[in-house]
Amino acid sequence: MAASRPLPPPDRALRARMAAHASWAKTSDPAARTAPAREAMRTRFLDEVDPDRVLPEAERVRRAGHARQAYMAGLALKAAKARRLRSEADQLDTEAAEAEGAA
Repeated sequence: MAASRPLPPPDRALRARMAAHASWAKTSDPAARTAPAREAMRTRFLDEVDPDRVLPEAERVRRAGHARQAYMAGLALKAAKARRLRSEADQLDTEAAEAEGAA
């Protein structure tokens, strides 16, 4: 039996996406499945803003909400930067191909 070669990244991403969809198709209660992750995220931000739990609950929750929004905004910024860099690289590839074709 021949050893299989690793899949290229785009194929791996598609295979992972297929597996995720198949898994979610078999899930009867999506909220229950993701509850541990949501609780971990909630605890993370509560710990970040008030690790000693000295603030009143309402203030701790308010600050944790803002910490979560700041985190998500940071992810959005990183994603936008990655898209911009990818777009610029694609543009350079296109220009190089056009220049090569013209030569």
